[in-house]
Amino acid sequence: MPLETPLNSLGLPKAPADTRVVVAMSGGVDSSVVAAMLAEEGYDVVGVTLQLYDHGAALAKKGACCAGIDIHDARRVAEDMGFPHYVLDYENIFKDAVIDEFADSYLAGATPVPCIRCNERVKFKDLLETAKDLDADCMATGHYIQRMMGANGAELHSAADANRDQSYFLFSTTPEQLDFLRFPLGHLPSKDATRELAAKYGLQVADKPDSQDICFVPNGNYASVIEKLRPGAAEPGEIVHADGRVLGEHTGVIHYTIGQRRGLGIGGLSNPLYVVKLDVDNRRVVVGPKDMLATRKVPVREINWLGDAPFDSRDEWHVAVKVRSTRPPREAVIRPLSPTEAEVELLTPEEGVSPGQACVFYDSDSSRIFGGGWIWRGN
Repeated sequence: MPLETPLNSLGLPKAPADTRVVVAMSGGVDSSVVAAMLAEEGYDVVGVTLQLYDHGAALAKKGACCAGIDIHDARRVAEDMGFPHYVLDYENIFKDAVIDEFADSYLAGATPVPCIRCNERVKFKDLLETAKDLDADCMATGHYIQRMMGANGAELHSAADANRDQSYFLFSTTPEQLDFLRFPLGHLPSKDATRELAAKYGLQVADKPDSQDICFVPNGNYASVIEKLRPGAAEPGEIVHADGRVLGEHTGVIHYTIGQRRGLGIGGLSNPLYVVKLDVDNRRVVVGPKDMLATRKVPVREINWLGDAPFDSRDEWHVAVKVRSTRPPREAVIRPLSPTEAEVELLTPEEGVSPGQACVFYDSDSSRIFGGGWIWRGN
């Protein structure tokens, strides 16, 4: 009886040299380390970098070429480590699948998370199909999240380093995609460990700073980008107290988000006020006291479920959920309404729950992620 081929470090029954891995390379230290690590282990590595946007065109600003710098950095890593590298022009795909929805969501009073849509619609959809076209056995990324094998196949788990965990941005990864994806950094204890590996491999991006902003929104100025994408979108209107009093005027609903306190332009009031609702149809920003932000019931749709049993096979699921990327998971009950819709009841009310944000489901007793969906109505 022939011996079974042992699994390699990517969980495939092949020798590394016979295993082709497409590595999605952003030009940053994380994906560069992944590519270098796999190349050193002897895998047949192919680096792919997506050209997603042109800062100069997006911002009507000369000399803003961050995308070009990132592509250059990725290419240099590939040259140093001796594997092929390709740049794919995905600008039209990215604009159609991510940027346009981002602008339209903001104009509709939501607070979108374009990084999730980019993973869902570009990286893990179009790029993943491209990887298969290149006869890859799997695709690896520099995301901080873990893929573990369970009794029913591949499972998604939070990163070992809670401070780097990117599970909130990857909840929409499907089981089929998870079969093909690998996340070699998810088990590392810290970002310092990643930078140490970069230094070990002699990568010139070892000390490159992390990107903080949404890639097509430098400096975090959402409104300026939206005004360029949708000229005339920032129409003035009233700032109204929840009790009906008109307190002032604003220069456009797109300048405000649910839960915002600072920069409202309505000083002179004894108690602090927060944005509690964006009434887009009437161009009104509604403000009120902090307790009006507390939300217990959250409607969620477009659910991607990663549990073992079908989502709507139970009346209730007791889990923990995140309603913002920066908050820890909180205990909740999910009540399915259909295979892709549910009402989520937070056992402890949360403030600033906003349409357009994700609601991500976590196992209360382990690091496993059960998927998530999109919050689609306000308080």
